[in-house]
Amino acid sequence: MKKMITALCAVFIAVPVWAAELGDDGLHKTEWFRDTFKDLQEDYEEAKSEGKRLLIIVEQRGCIYCKDMHERAFMDPRVQKHLTETYYPVQLDLHGANEMVDTDGETLEEREAARKWGVMFTPTMIFMPPEIDFEKPATRQAVAVMPGAFMSGTTYDIMTWVSEERYLDQSEEDFQRYHGRMIRERNDGKTD
Repeated sequence: MKKMITALCAVFIAVPVWAAELGDDGLHKTEWFRDTFKDLQEDYEEAKSEGKRLLIIVEQRGCIYCKDMHERAFMDPRVQKHLTETYYPVQLDLHGANEMVDTDGETLEEREAARKWGVMFTPTMIFMPPEIDFEKPATRQAVAVMPGAFMSGTTYDIMTWVSEERYLDQSEEDFQRYHGRMIRERNDGKTD
């Protein structure tokens, strides 16, 4: 009996603290998502005041890939550190009817913004530049757009590649080459 209680305690302790729950809208809710009015101009200003970069994450109800990202990639401590220290993550609903404001100032529903931006897959992560142009919509100035669910290593690498502004000079090393190098270095034990 004592072994069984110990095993149950180990299971409960092993459950990640950052595990995402589903909200009333069917989307995953986490402590690191920013609860905002979804005015991306205001969100950008808030992110900038905190020394962070705006990150838009588009999800949808019932998305098995979103679930996978939340249960795997977003659980990696390296990714969590980026989500809390580097980025200002704002969640949007691919099919949501909530009103929002795009970076160009246009007021529209979340689903209209997704169509305007050409977002067809969930999750989609939209990485915004350090300085936003209030004349352009979000995806016309994003420094990277990552459609789909990826493992934690890829997610960590894109977050690092963006935060280090490696996108500014891709003549020698675009993201794919950078990511390949990071995989090799991790396999060789040169990075964690």
